[in-house]
Amino acid sequence: MIVSWVTEAEPGSSKILYGTDNNKLLFSAEGKHTRYKFYNYTSGYIHHCTIRNLKHDTKYYYAVGIGHTVRKFWFTTPPKVGPDVPYTFGLIGDLGQSYDSNMTLTHYEANPKGQTVLFVGDLSYADNYPNHDNVRWDTWGRFVERSTAYQPWIWTAGNHEIDFAPEIGETVPFKPFRHRYHVPYRSSGSTAPFWYSIKRASAYIIVLASYSAYGKYTPQYKWLEEELPKVNRSETPWLIVLMHSPWYNSYNYHYMEGESMRVMYEQWFVENKVDVVFAGHVHAYERSHRVSNIAYNIVNGKCKPVRDESAPVYITIGDGGNLEGLASSMSEPQPSYSAFREASFGHAVFEIKNRTHAYYSWHRNQDGDAVAADSMWFYNRYWKSVDEIPSA
Repeated sequence: MIVSWVTEAEPGSSKILYGTDNNKLLFSAEGKHTRYKFYNYTSGYIHHCTIRNLKHDTKYYYAVGIGHTVRKFWFTTPPKVGPDVPYTFGLIGDLGQSYDSNMTLTHYEANPKGQTVLFVGDLSYADNYPNHDNVRWDTWGRFVERSTAYQPWIWTAGNHEIDFAPEIGETVPFKPFRHRYHVPYRSSGSTAPFWYSIKRASAYIIVLASYSAYGKYTPQYKWLEEELPKVNRSETPWLIVLMHSPWYNSYNYHYMEGESMRVMYEQWFVENKVDVVFAGHVHAYERSHRVSNIAYNIVNGKCKPVRDESAPVYITIGDGGNLEGLASSMSEPQPSYSAFREASFGHAVFEIKNRTHAYYSWHRNQDGDAVAADSMWFYNRYWKSVDEIPSA
């Protein structure tokens, strides 16, 4: 478990105390701290500490600020990896820090099933402010602490994390994101924190980078080519992919931006029977049928998506509530590959029941906590490859 926090005025301690008894934190782990400068901003002291050798499915209490202002939190570790281990993921994307962002996070917190958040990119939107105002990274961290301090969030880098601004002398992409949000990329053989994998309960989660090179021979391409054959569906039946820019998008926003990545990797997704792909970027909601568009070559002209039961369902969940507002303009008529779409803010939940079944639901902010505006039962592509019945 990687725990990160910021101290503003002085470095203080990078030590964490932790244990299973809130009154007896018997164990300790030592981390490190870093800082960065961005134009006229200097960050606080950003601490990262990895806690190792934790027991599965156990509630741990932990404290930071040792020797200074001590703050206590808790988290629950995931169960041991196994094919029929139930587990529930929350889905949030393009959150930002607006009134609607707060509504989304509050709505997710009121839905008690989520155990880990799969975040599909675009965190603070600091780059929307003059000189990429990095104070917005601090305020966003404080905003989401009420969730991130208590359950894991698995991070995907979006376009608003690039922070490339040569006009003010900032030419290192992803500088704030890389300093603030550490991910366990080395454990999956990745060479960069923008593409990596995590095994969680009965799921194998692959995170891809829409804004890092992904063409043939690039590090991300070579990593994914070697990573997919490692997935053991007898151990982790559910194969989930996260990215930021969607491949299938019928809104008139960011249209076709994910197309070149789709051309590179879609064949692999079908061959490896990926169950579902979650993306953000478009500030609305959309769910596809199981479709693929892999038959095309330069002479046959077959360039339309077709139903394919070996293909993933593609879900755009970029409706977290950011200050840019909703993407309300859709292409008409609705394409045949698109099963459901709506321009509303919200979050989603993916509940794995066992190796064959998972229940997915999308929740609009304007509805009651238990109301699902869109839902479907997923049948695992490896263990139960049959047609699914969505409900809306």
